[in-house]
Amino acid sequence: MPNYKLSKSTFLKGLQCEKQLYLHKFHYDKKDQLSSAQKVKFEQGNLVGELAQKLFPNGKDASPENHFNMFDSVGITKDFLANGVDTIYEATFYFNDVLAALDILVKDEEGWKAYEVKSSTSVKDIHIPDAAVQYYTIINSGLDLKEISIVHINNEYVRKGDLELEKLFTIVSVKDRVEEYLPKVPWEIERFKGVLKSKQVPTREIGTHCEKPYPCDYKGTCWKDVPTSSILDVSGLSMKKRFEMYNSGYQQVQDLHPDEVTFTDKQWDSVNAFKTGESVINKSELAEFIQNLKYPLYYLDFETFQTAIPLYDKSKPYQQQVFQYSLHVEDFNGSDLIHKEYLADGIKDPRLEFTKQLIQDCQGEGDILVYNLSFEKTRLKELIEIYPEYEKGLKKIIDRLKDLMIPFQKGWYKTPEMKGSYSIKNVLPALVPDYSYDHLAIKNGGDASSIFTAKLMGSFSGDWDKVRKQLLDYCSLDTKAMVLILHEILRKIES
Repeated sequence: MPNYKLSKSTFLKGLQCEKQLYLHKFHYDKKDQLSSAQKVKFEQGNLVGELAQKLFPNGKDASPENHFNMFDSVGITKDFLANGVDTIYEATFYFNDVLAALDILVKDEEGWKAYEVKSSTSVKDIHIPDAAVQYYTIINSGLDLKEISIVHINNEYVRKGDLELEKLFTIVSVKDRVEEYLPKVPWEIERFKGVLKSKQVPTREIGTHCEKPYPCDYKGTCWKDVPTSSILDVSGLSMKKRFEMYNSGYQQVQDLHPDEVTFTDKQWDSVNAFKTGESVINKSELAEFIQNLKYPLYYLDFETFQTAIPLYDKSKPYQQQVFQYSLHVEDFNGSDLIHKEYLADGIKDPRLEFTKQLIQDCQGEGDILVYNLSFEKTRLKELIEIYPEYEKGLKKIIDRLKDLMIPFQKGWYKTPEMKGSYSIKNVLPALVPDYSYDHLAIKNGGDASSIFTAKLMGSFSGDWDKVRKQLLDYCSLDTKAMVLILHEILRKIES
């Protein structure tokens, strides 16, 4: 068995960052641990790939017994081709030390055609070198390839009953773009072989490439020396600008000086808040915001999930679907809080039950405070489209919404501890140091969403009763955080 040096995935890693390629090949143990969100993303990608195969049914699978024996697929593919199989899943080819597996290979009346399946909703730039490596290994293995296409998700598809795969998927020919890119492939292969021959890890400064086109698996290794309160934390600057400054020596905020660096007044406000440790509190704007609030106050937060394949009627791919809310009610400033909540069972469509209980729990007068109003408002409008019979109740909720994020987004209240961010995860511990999300098992909405998605997809393993309580604790803190934040604003106004 040849000792292949590159695969399609390592080729793409090299394009993104030669250091990532080298670490992946020789220091795999330094790879960052997968987050729950990444695990769910991979699971969804596998599901999309399996469904796309049904567009070309009755094929033969060339996959090896396990990923350690990937080269076995080359022989399996050759046998299928020799025996007249006209539809092959995971057809694998080897040429010039590169091993590349294709999602779907089909022969029709026009000849052989290649299909690479993506769980994205369009053809991305990175898909072209991806497909070009496939094309390169296939044609140089002696197969006359007539076409190569990307199969991706159609995000305009609305499910009605059983999945309609021809509507769920869109097939786009990329042959012209692949052939235009093709001359670069052998040159890049030789470059990456050279990288892998080296005895030293390549030197590469951190930058936007650490996240694009994909989050790097070795960010923990390369970012371990980034100081706290670095230039990368300053809001109001593009990430490209932040990295340019960081890599030119301006790593810490204290290194920034007006005679050396040009910033806007707003950017200098953020920088100076870091440097001086002083807070910016605009009491007049804050007081006006508070005066416009009407008690009793309802503090509301939604949690949502997304799936590439729509699970329910009247839903689209990757549409935000509600599954949980927390609601704290405060009759007057300082009164005892009333807490109400909803969390779906993870088995059936949660949206109708969510809608009915939310309307019931929000009955009454008074403003409904949310953090980032556009998110909750959009979800409520989507529920109206699905359940027009509840339009009246849902519109009443929309009309009562107020956004607690505004004082921080507008810069009326800023502290160095917020690190230039107005995310509630930064604002809460900055204003109320005794409270944070650090003690929670589930610390952010992304993890909450991923765990619930895993439950829906049947891939969750663990104690659901325990995790259910963790989900409730997390969402409850989001609304309790809003109560604490508003009380702190009131204290600052009165002091």
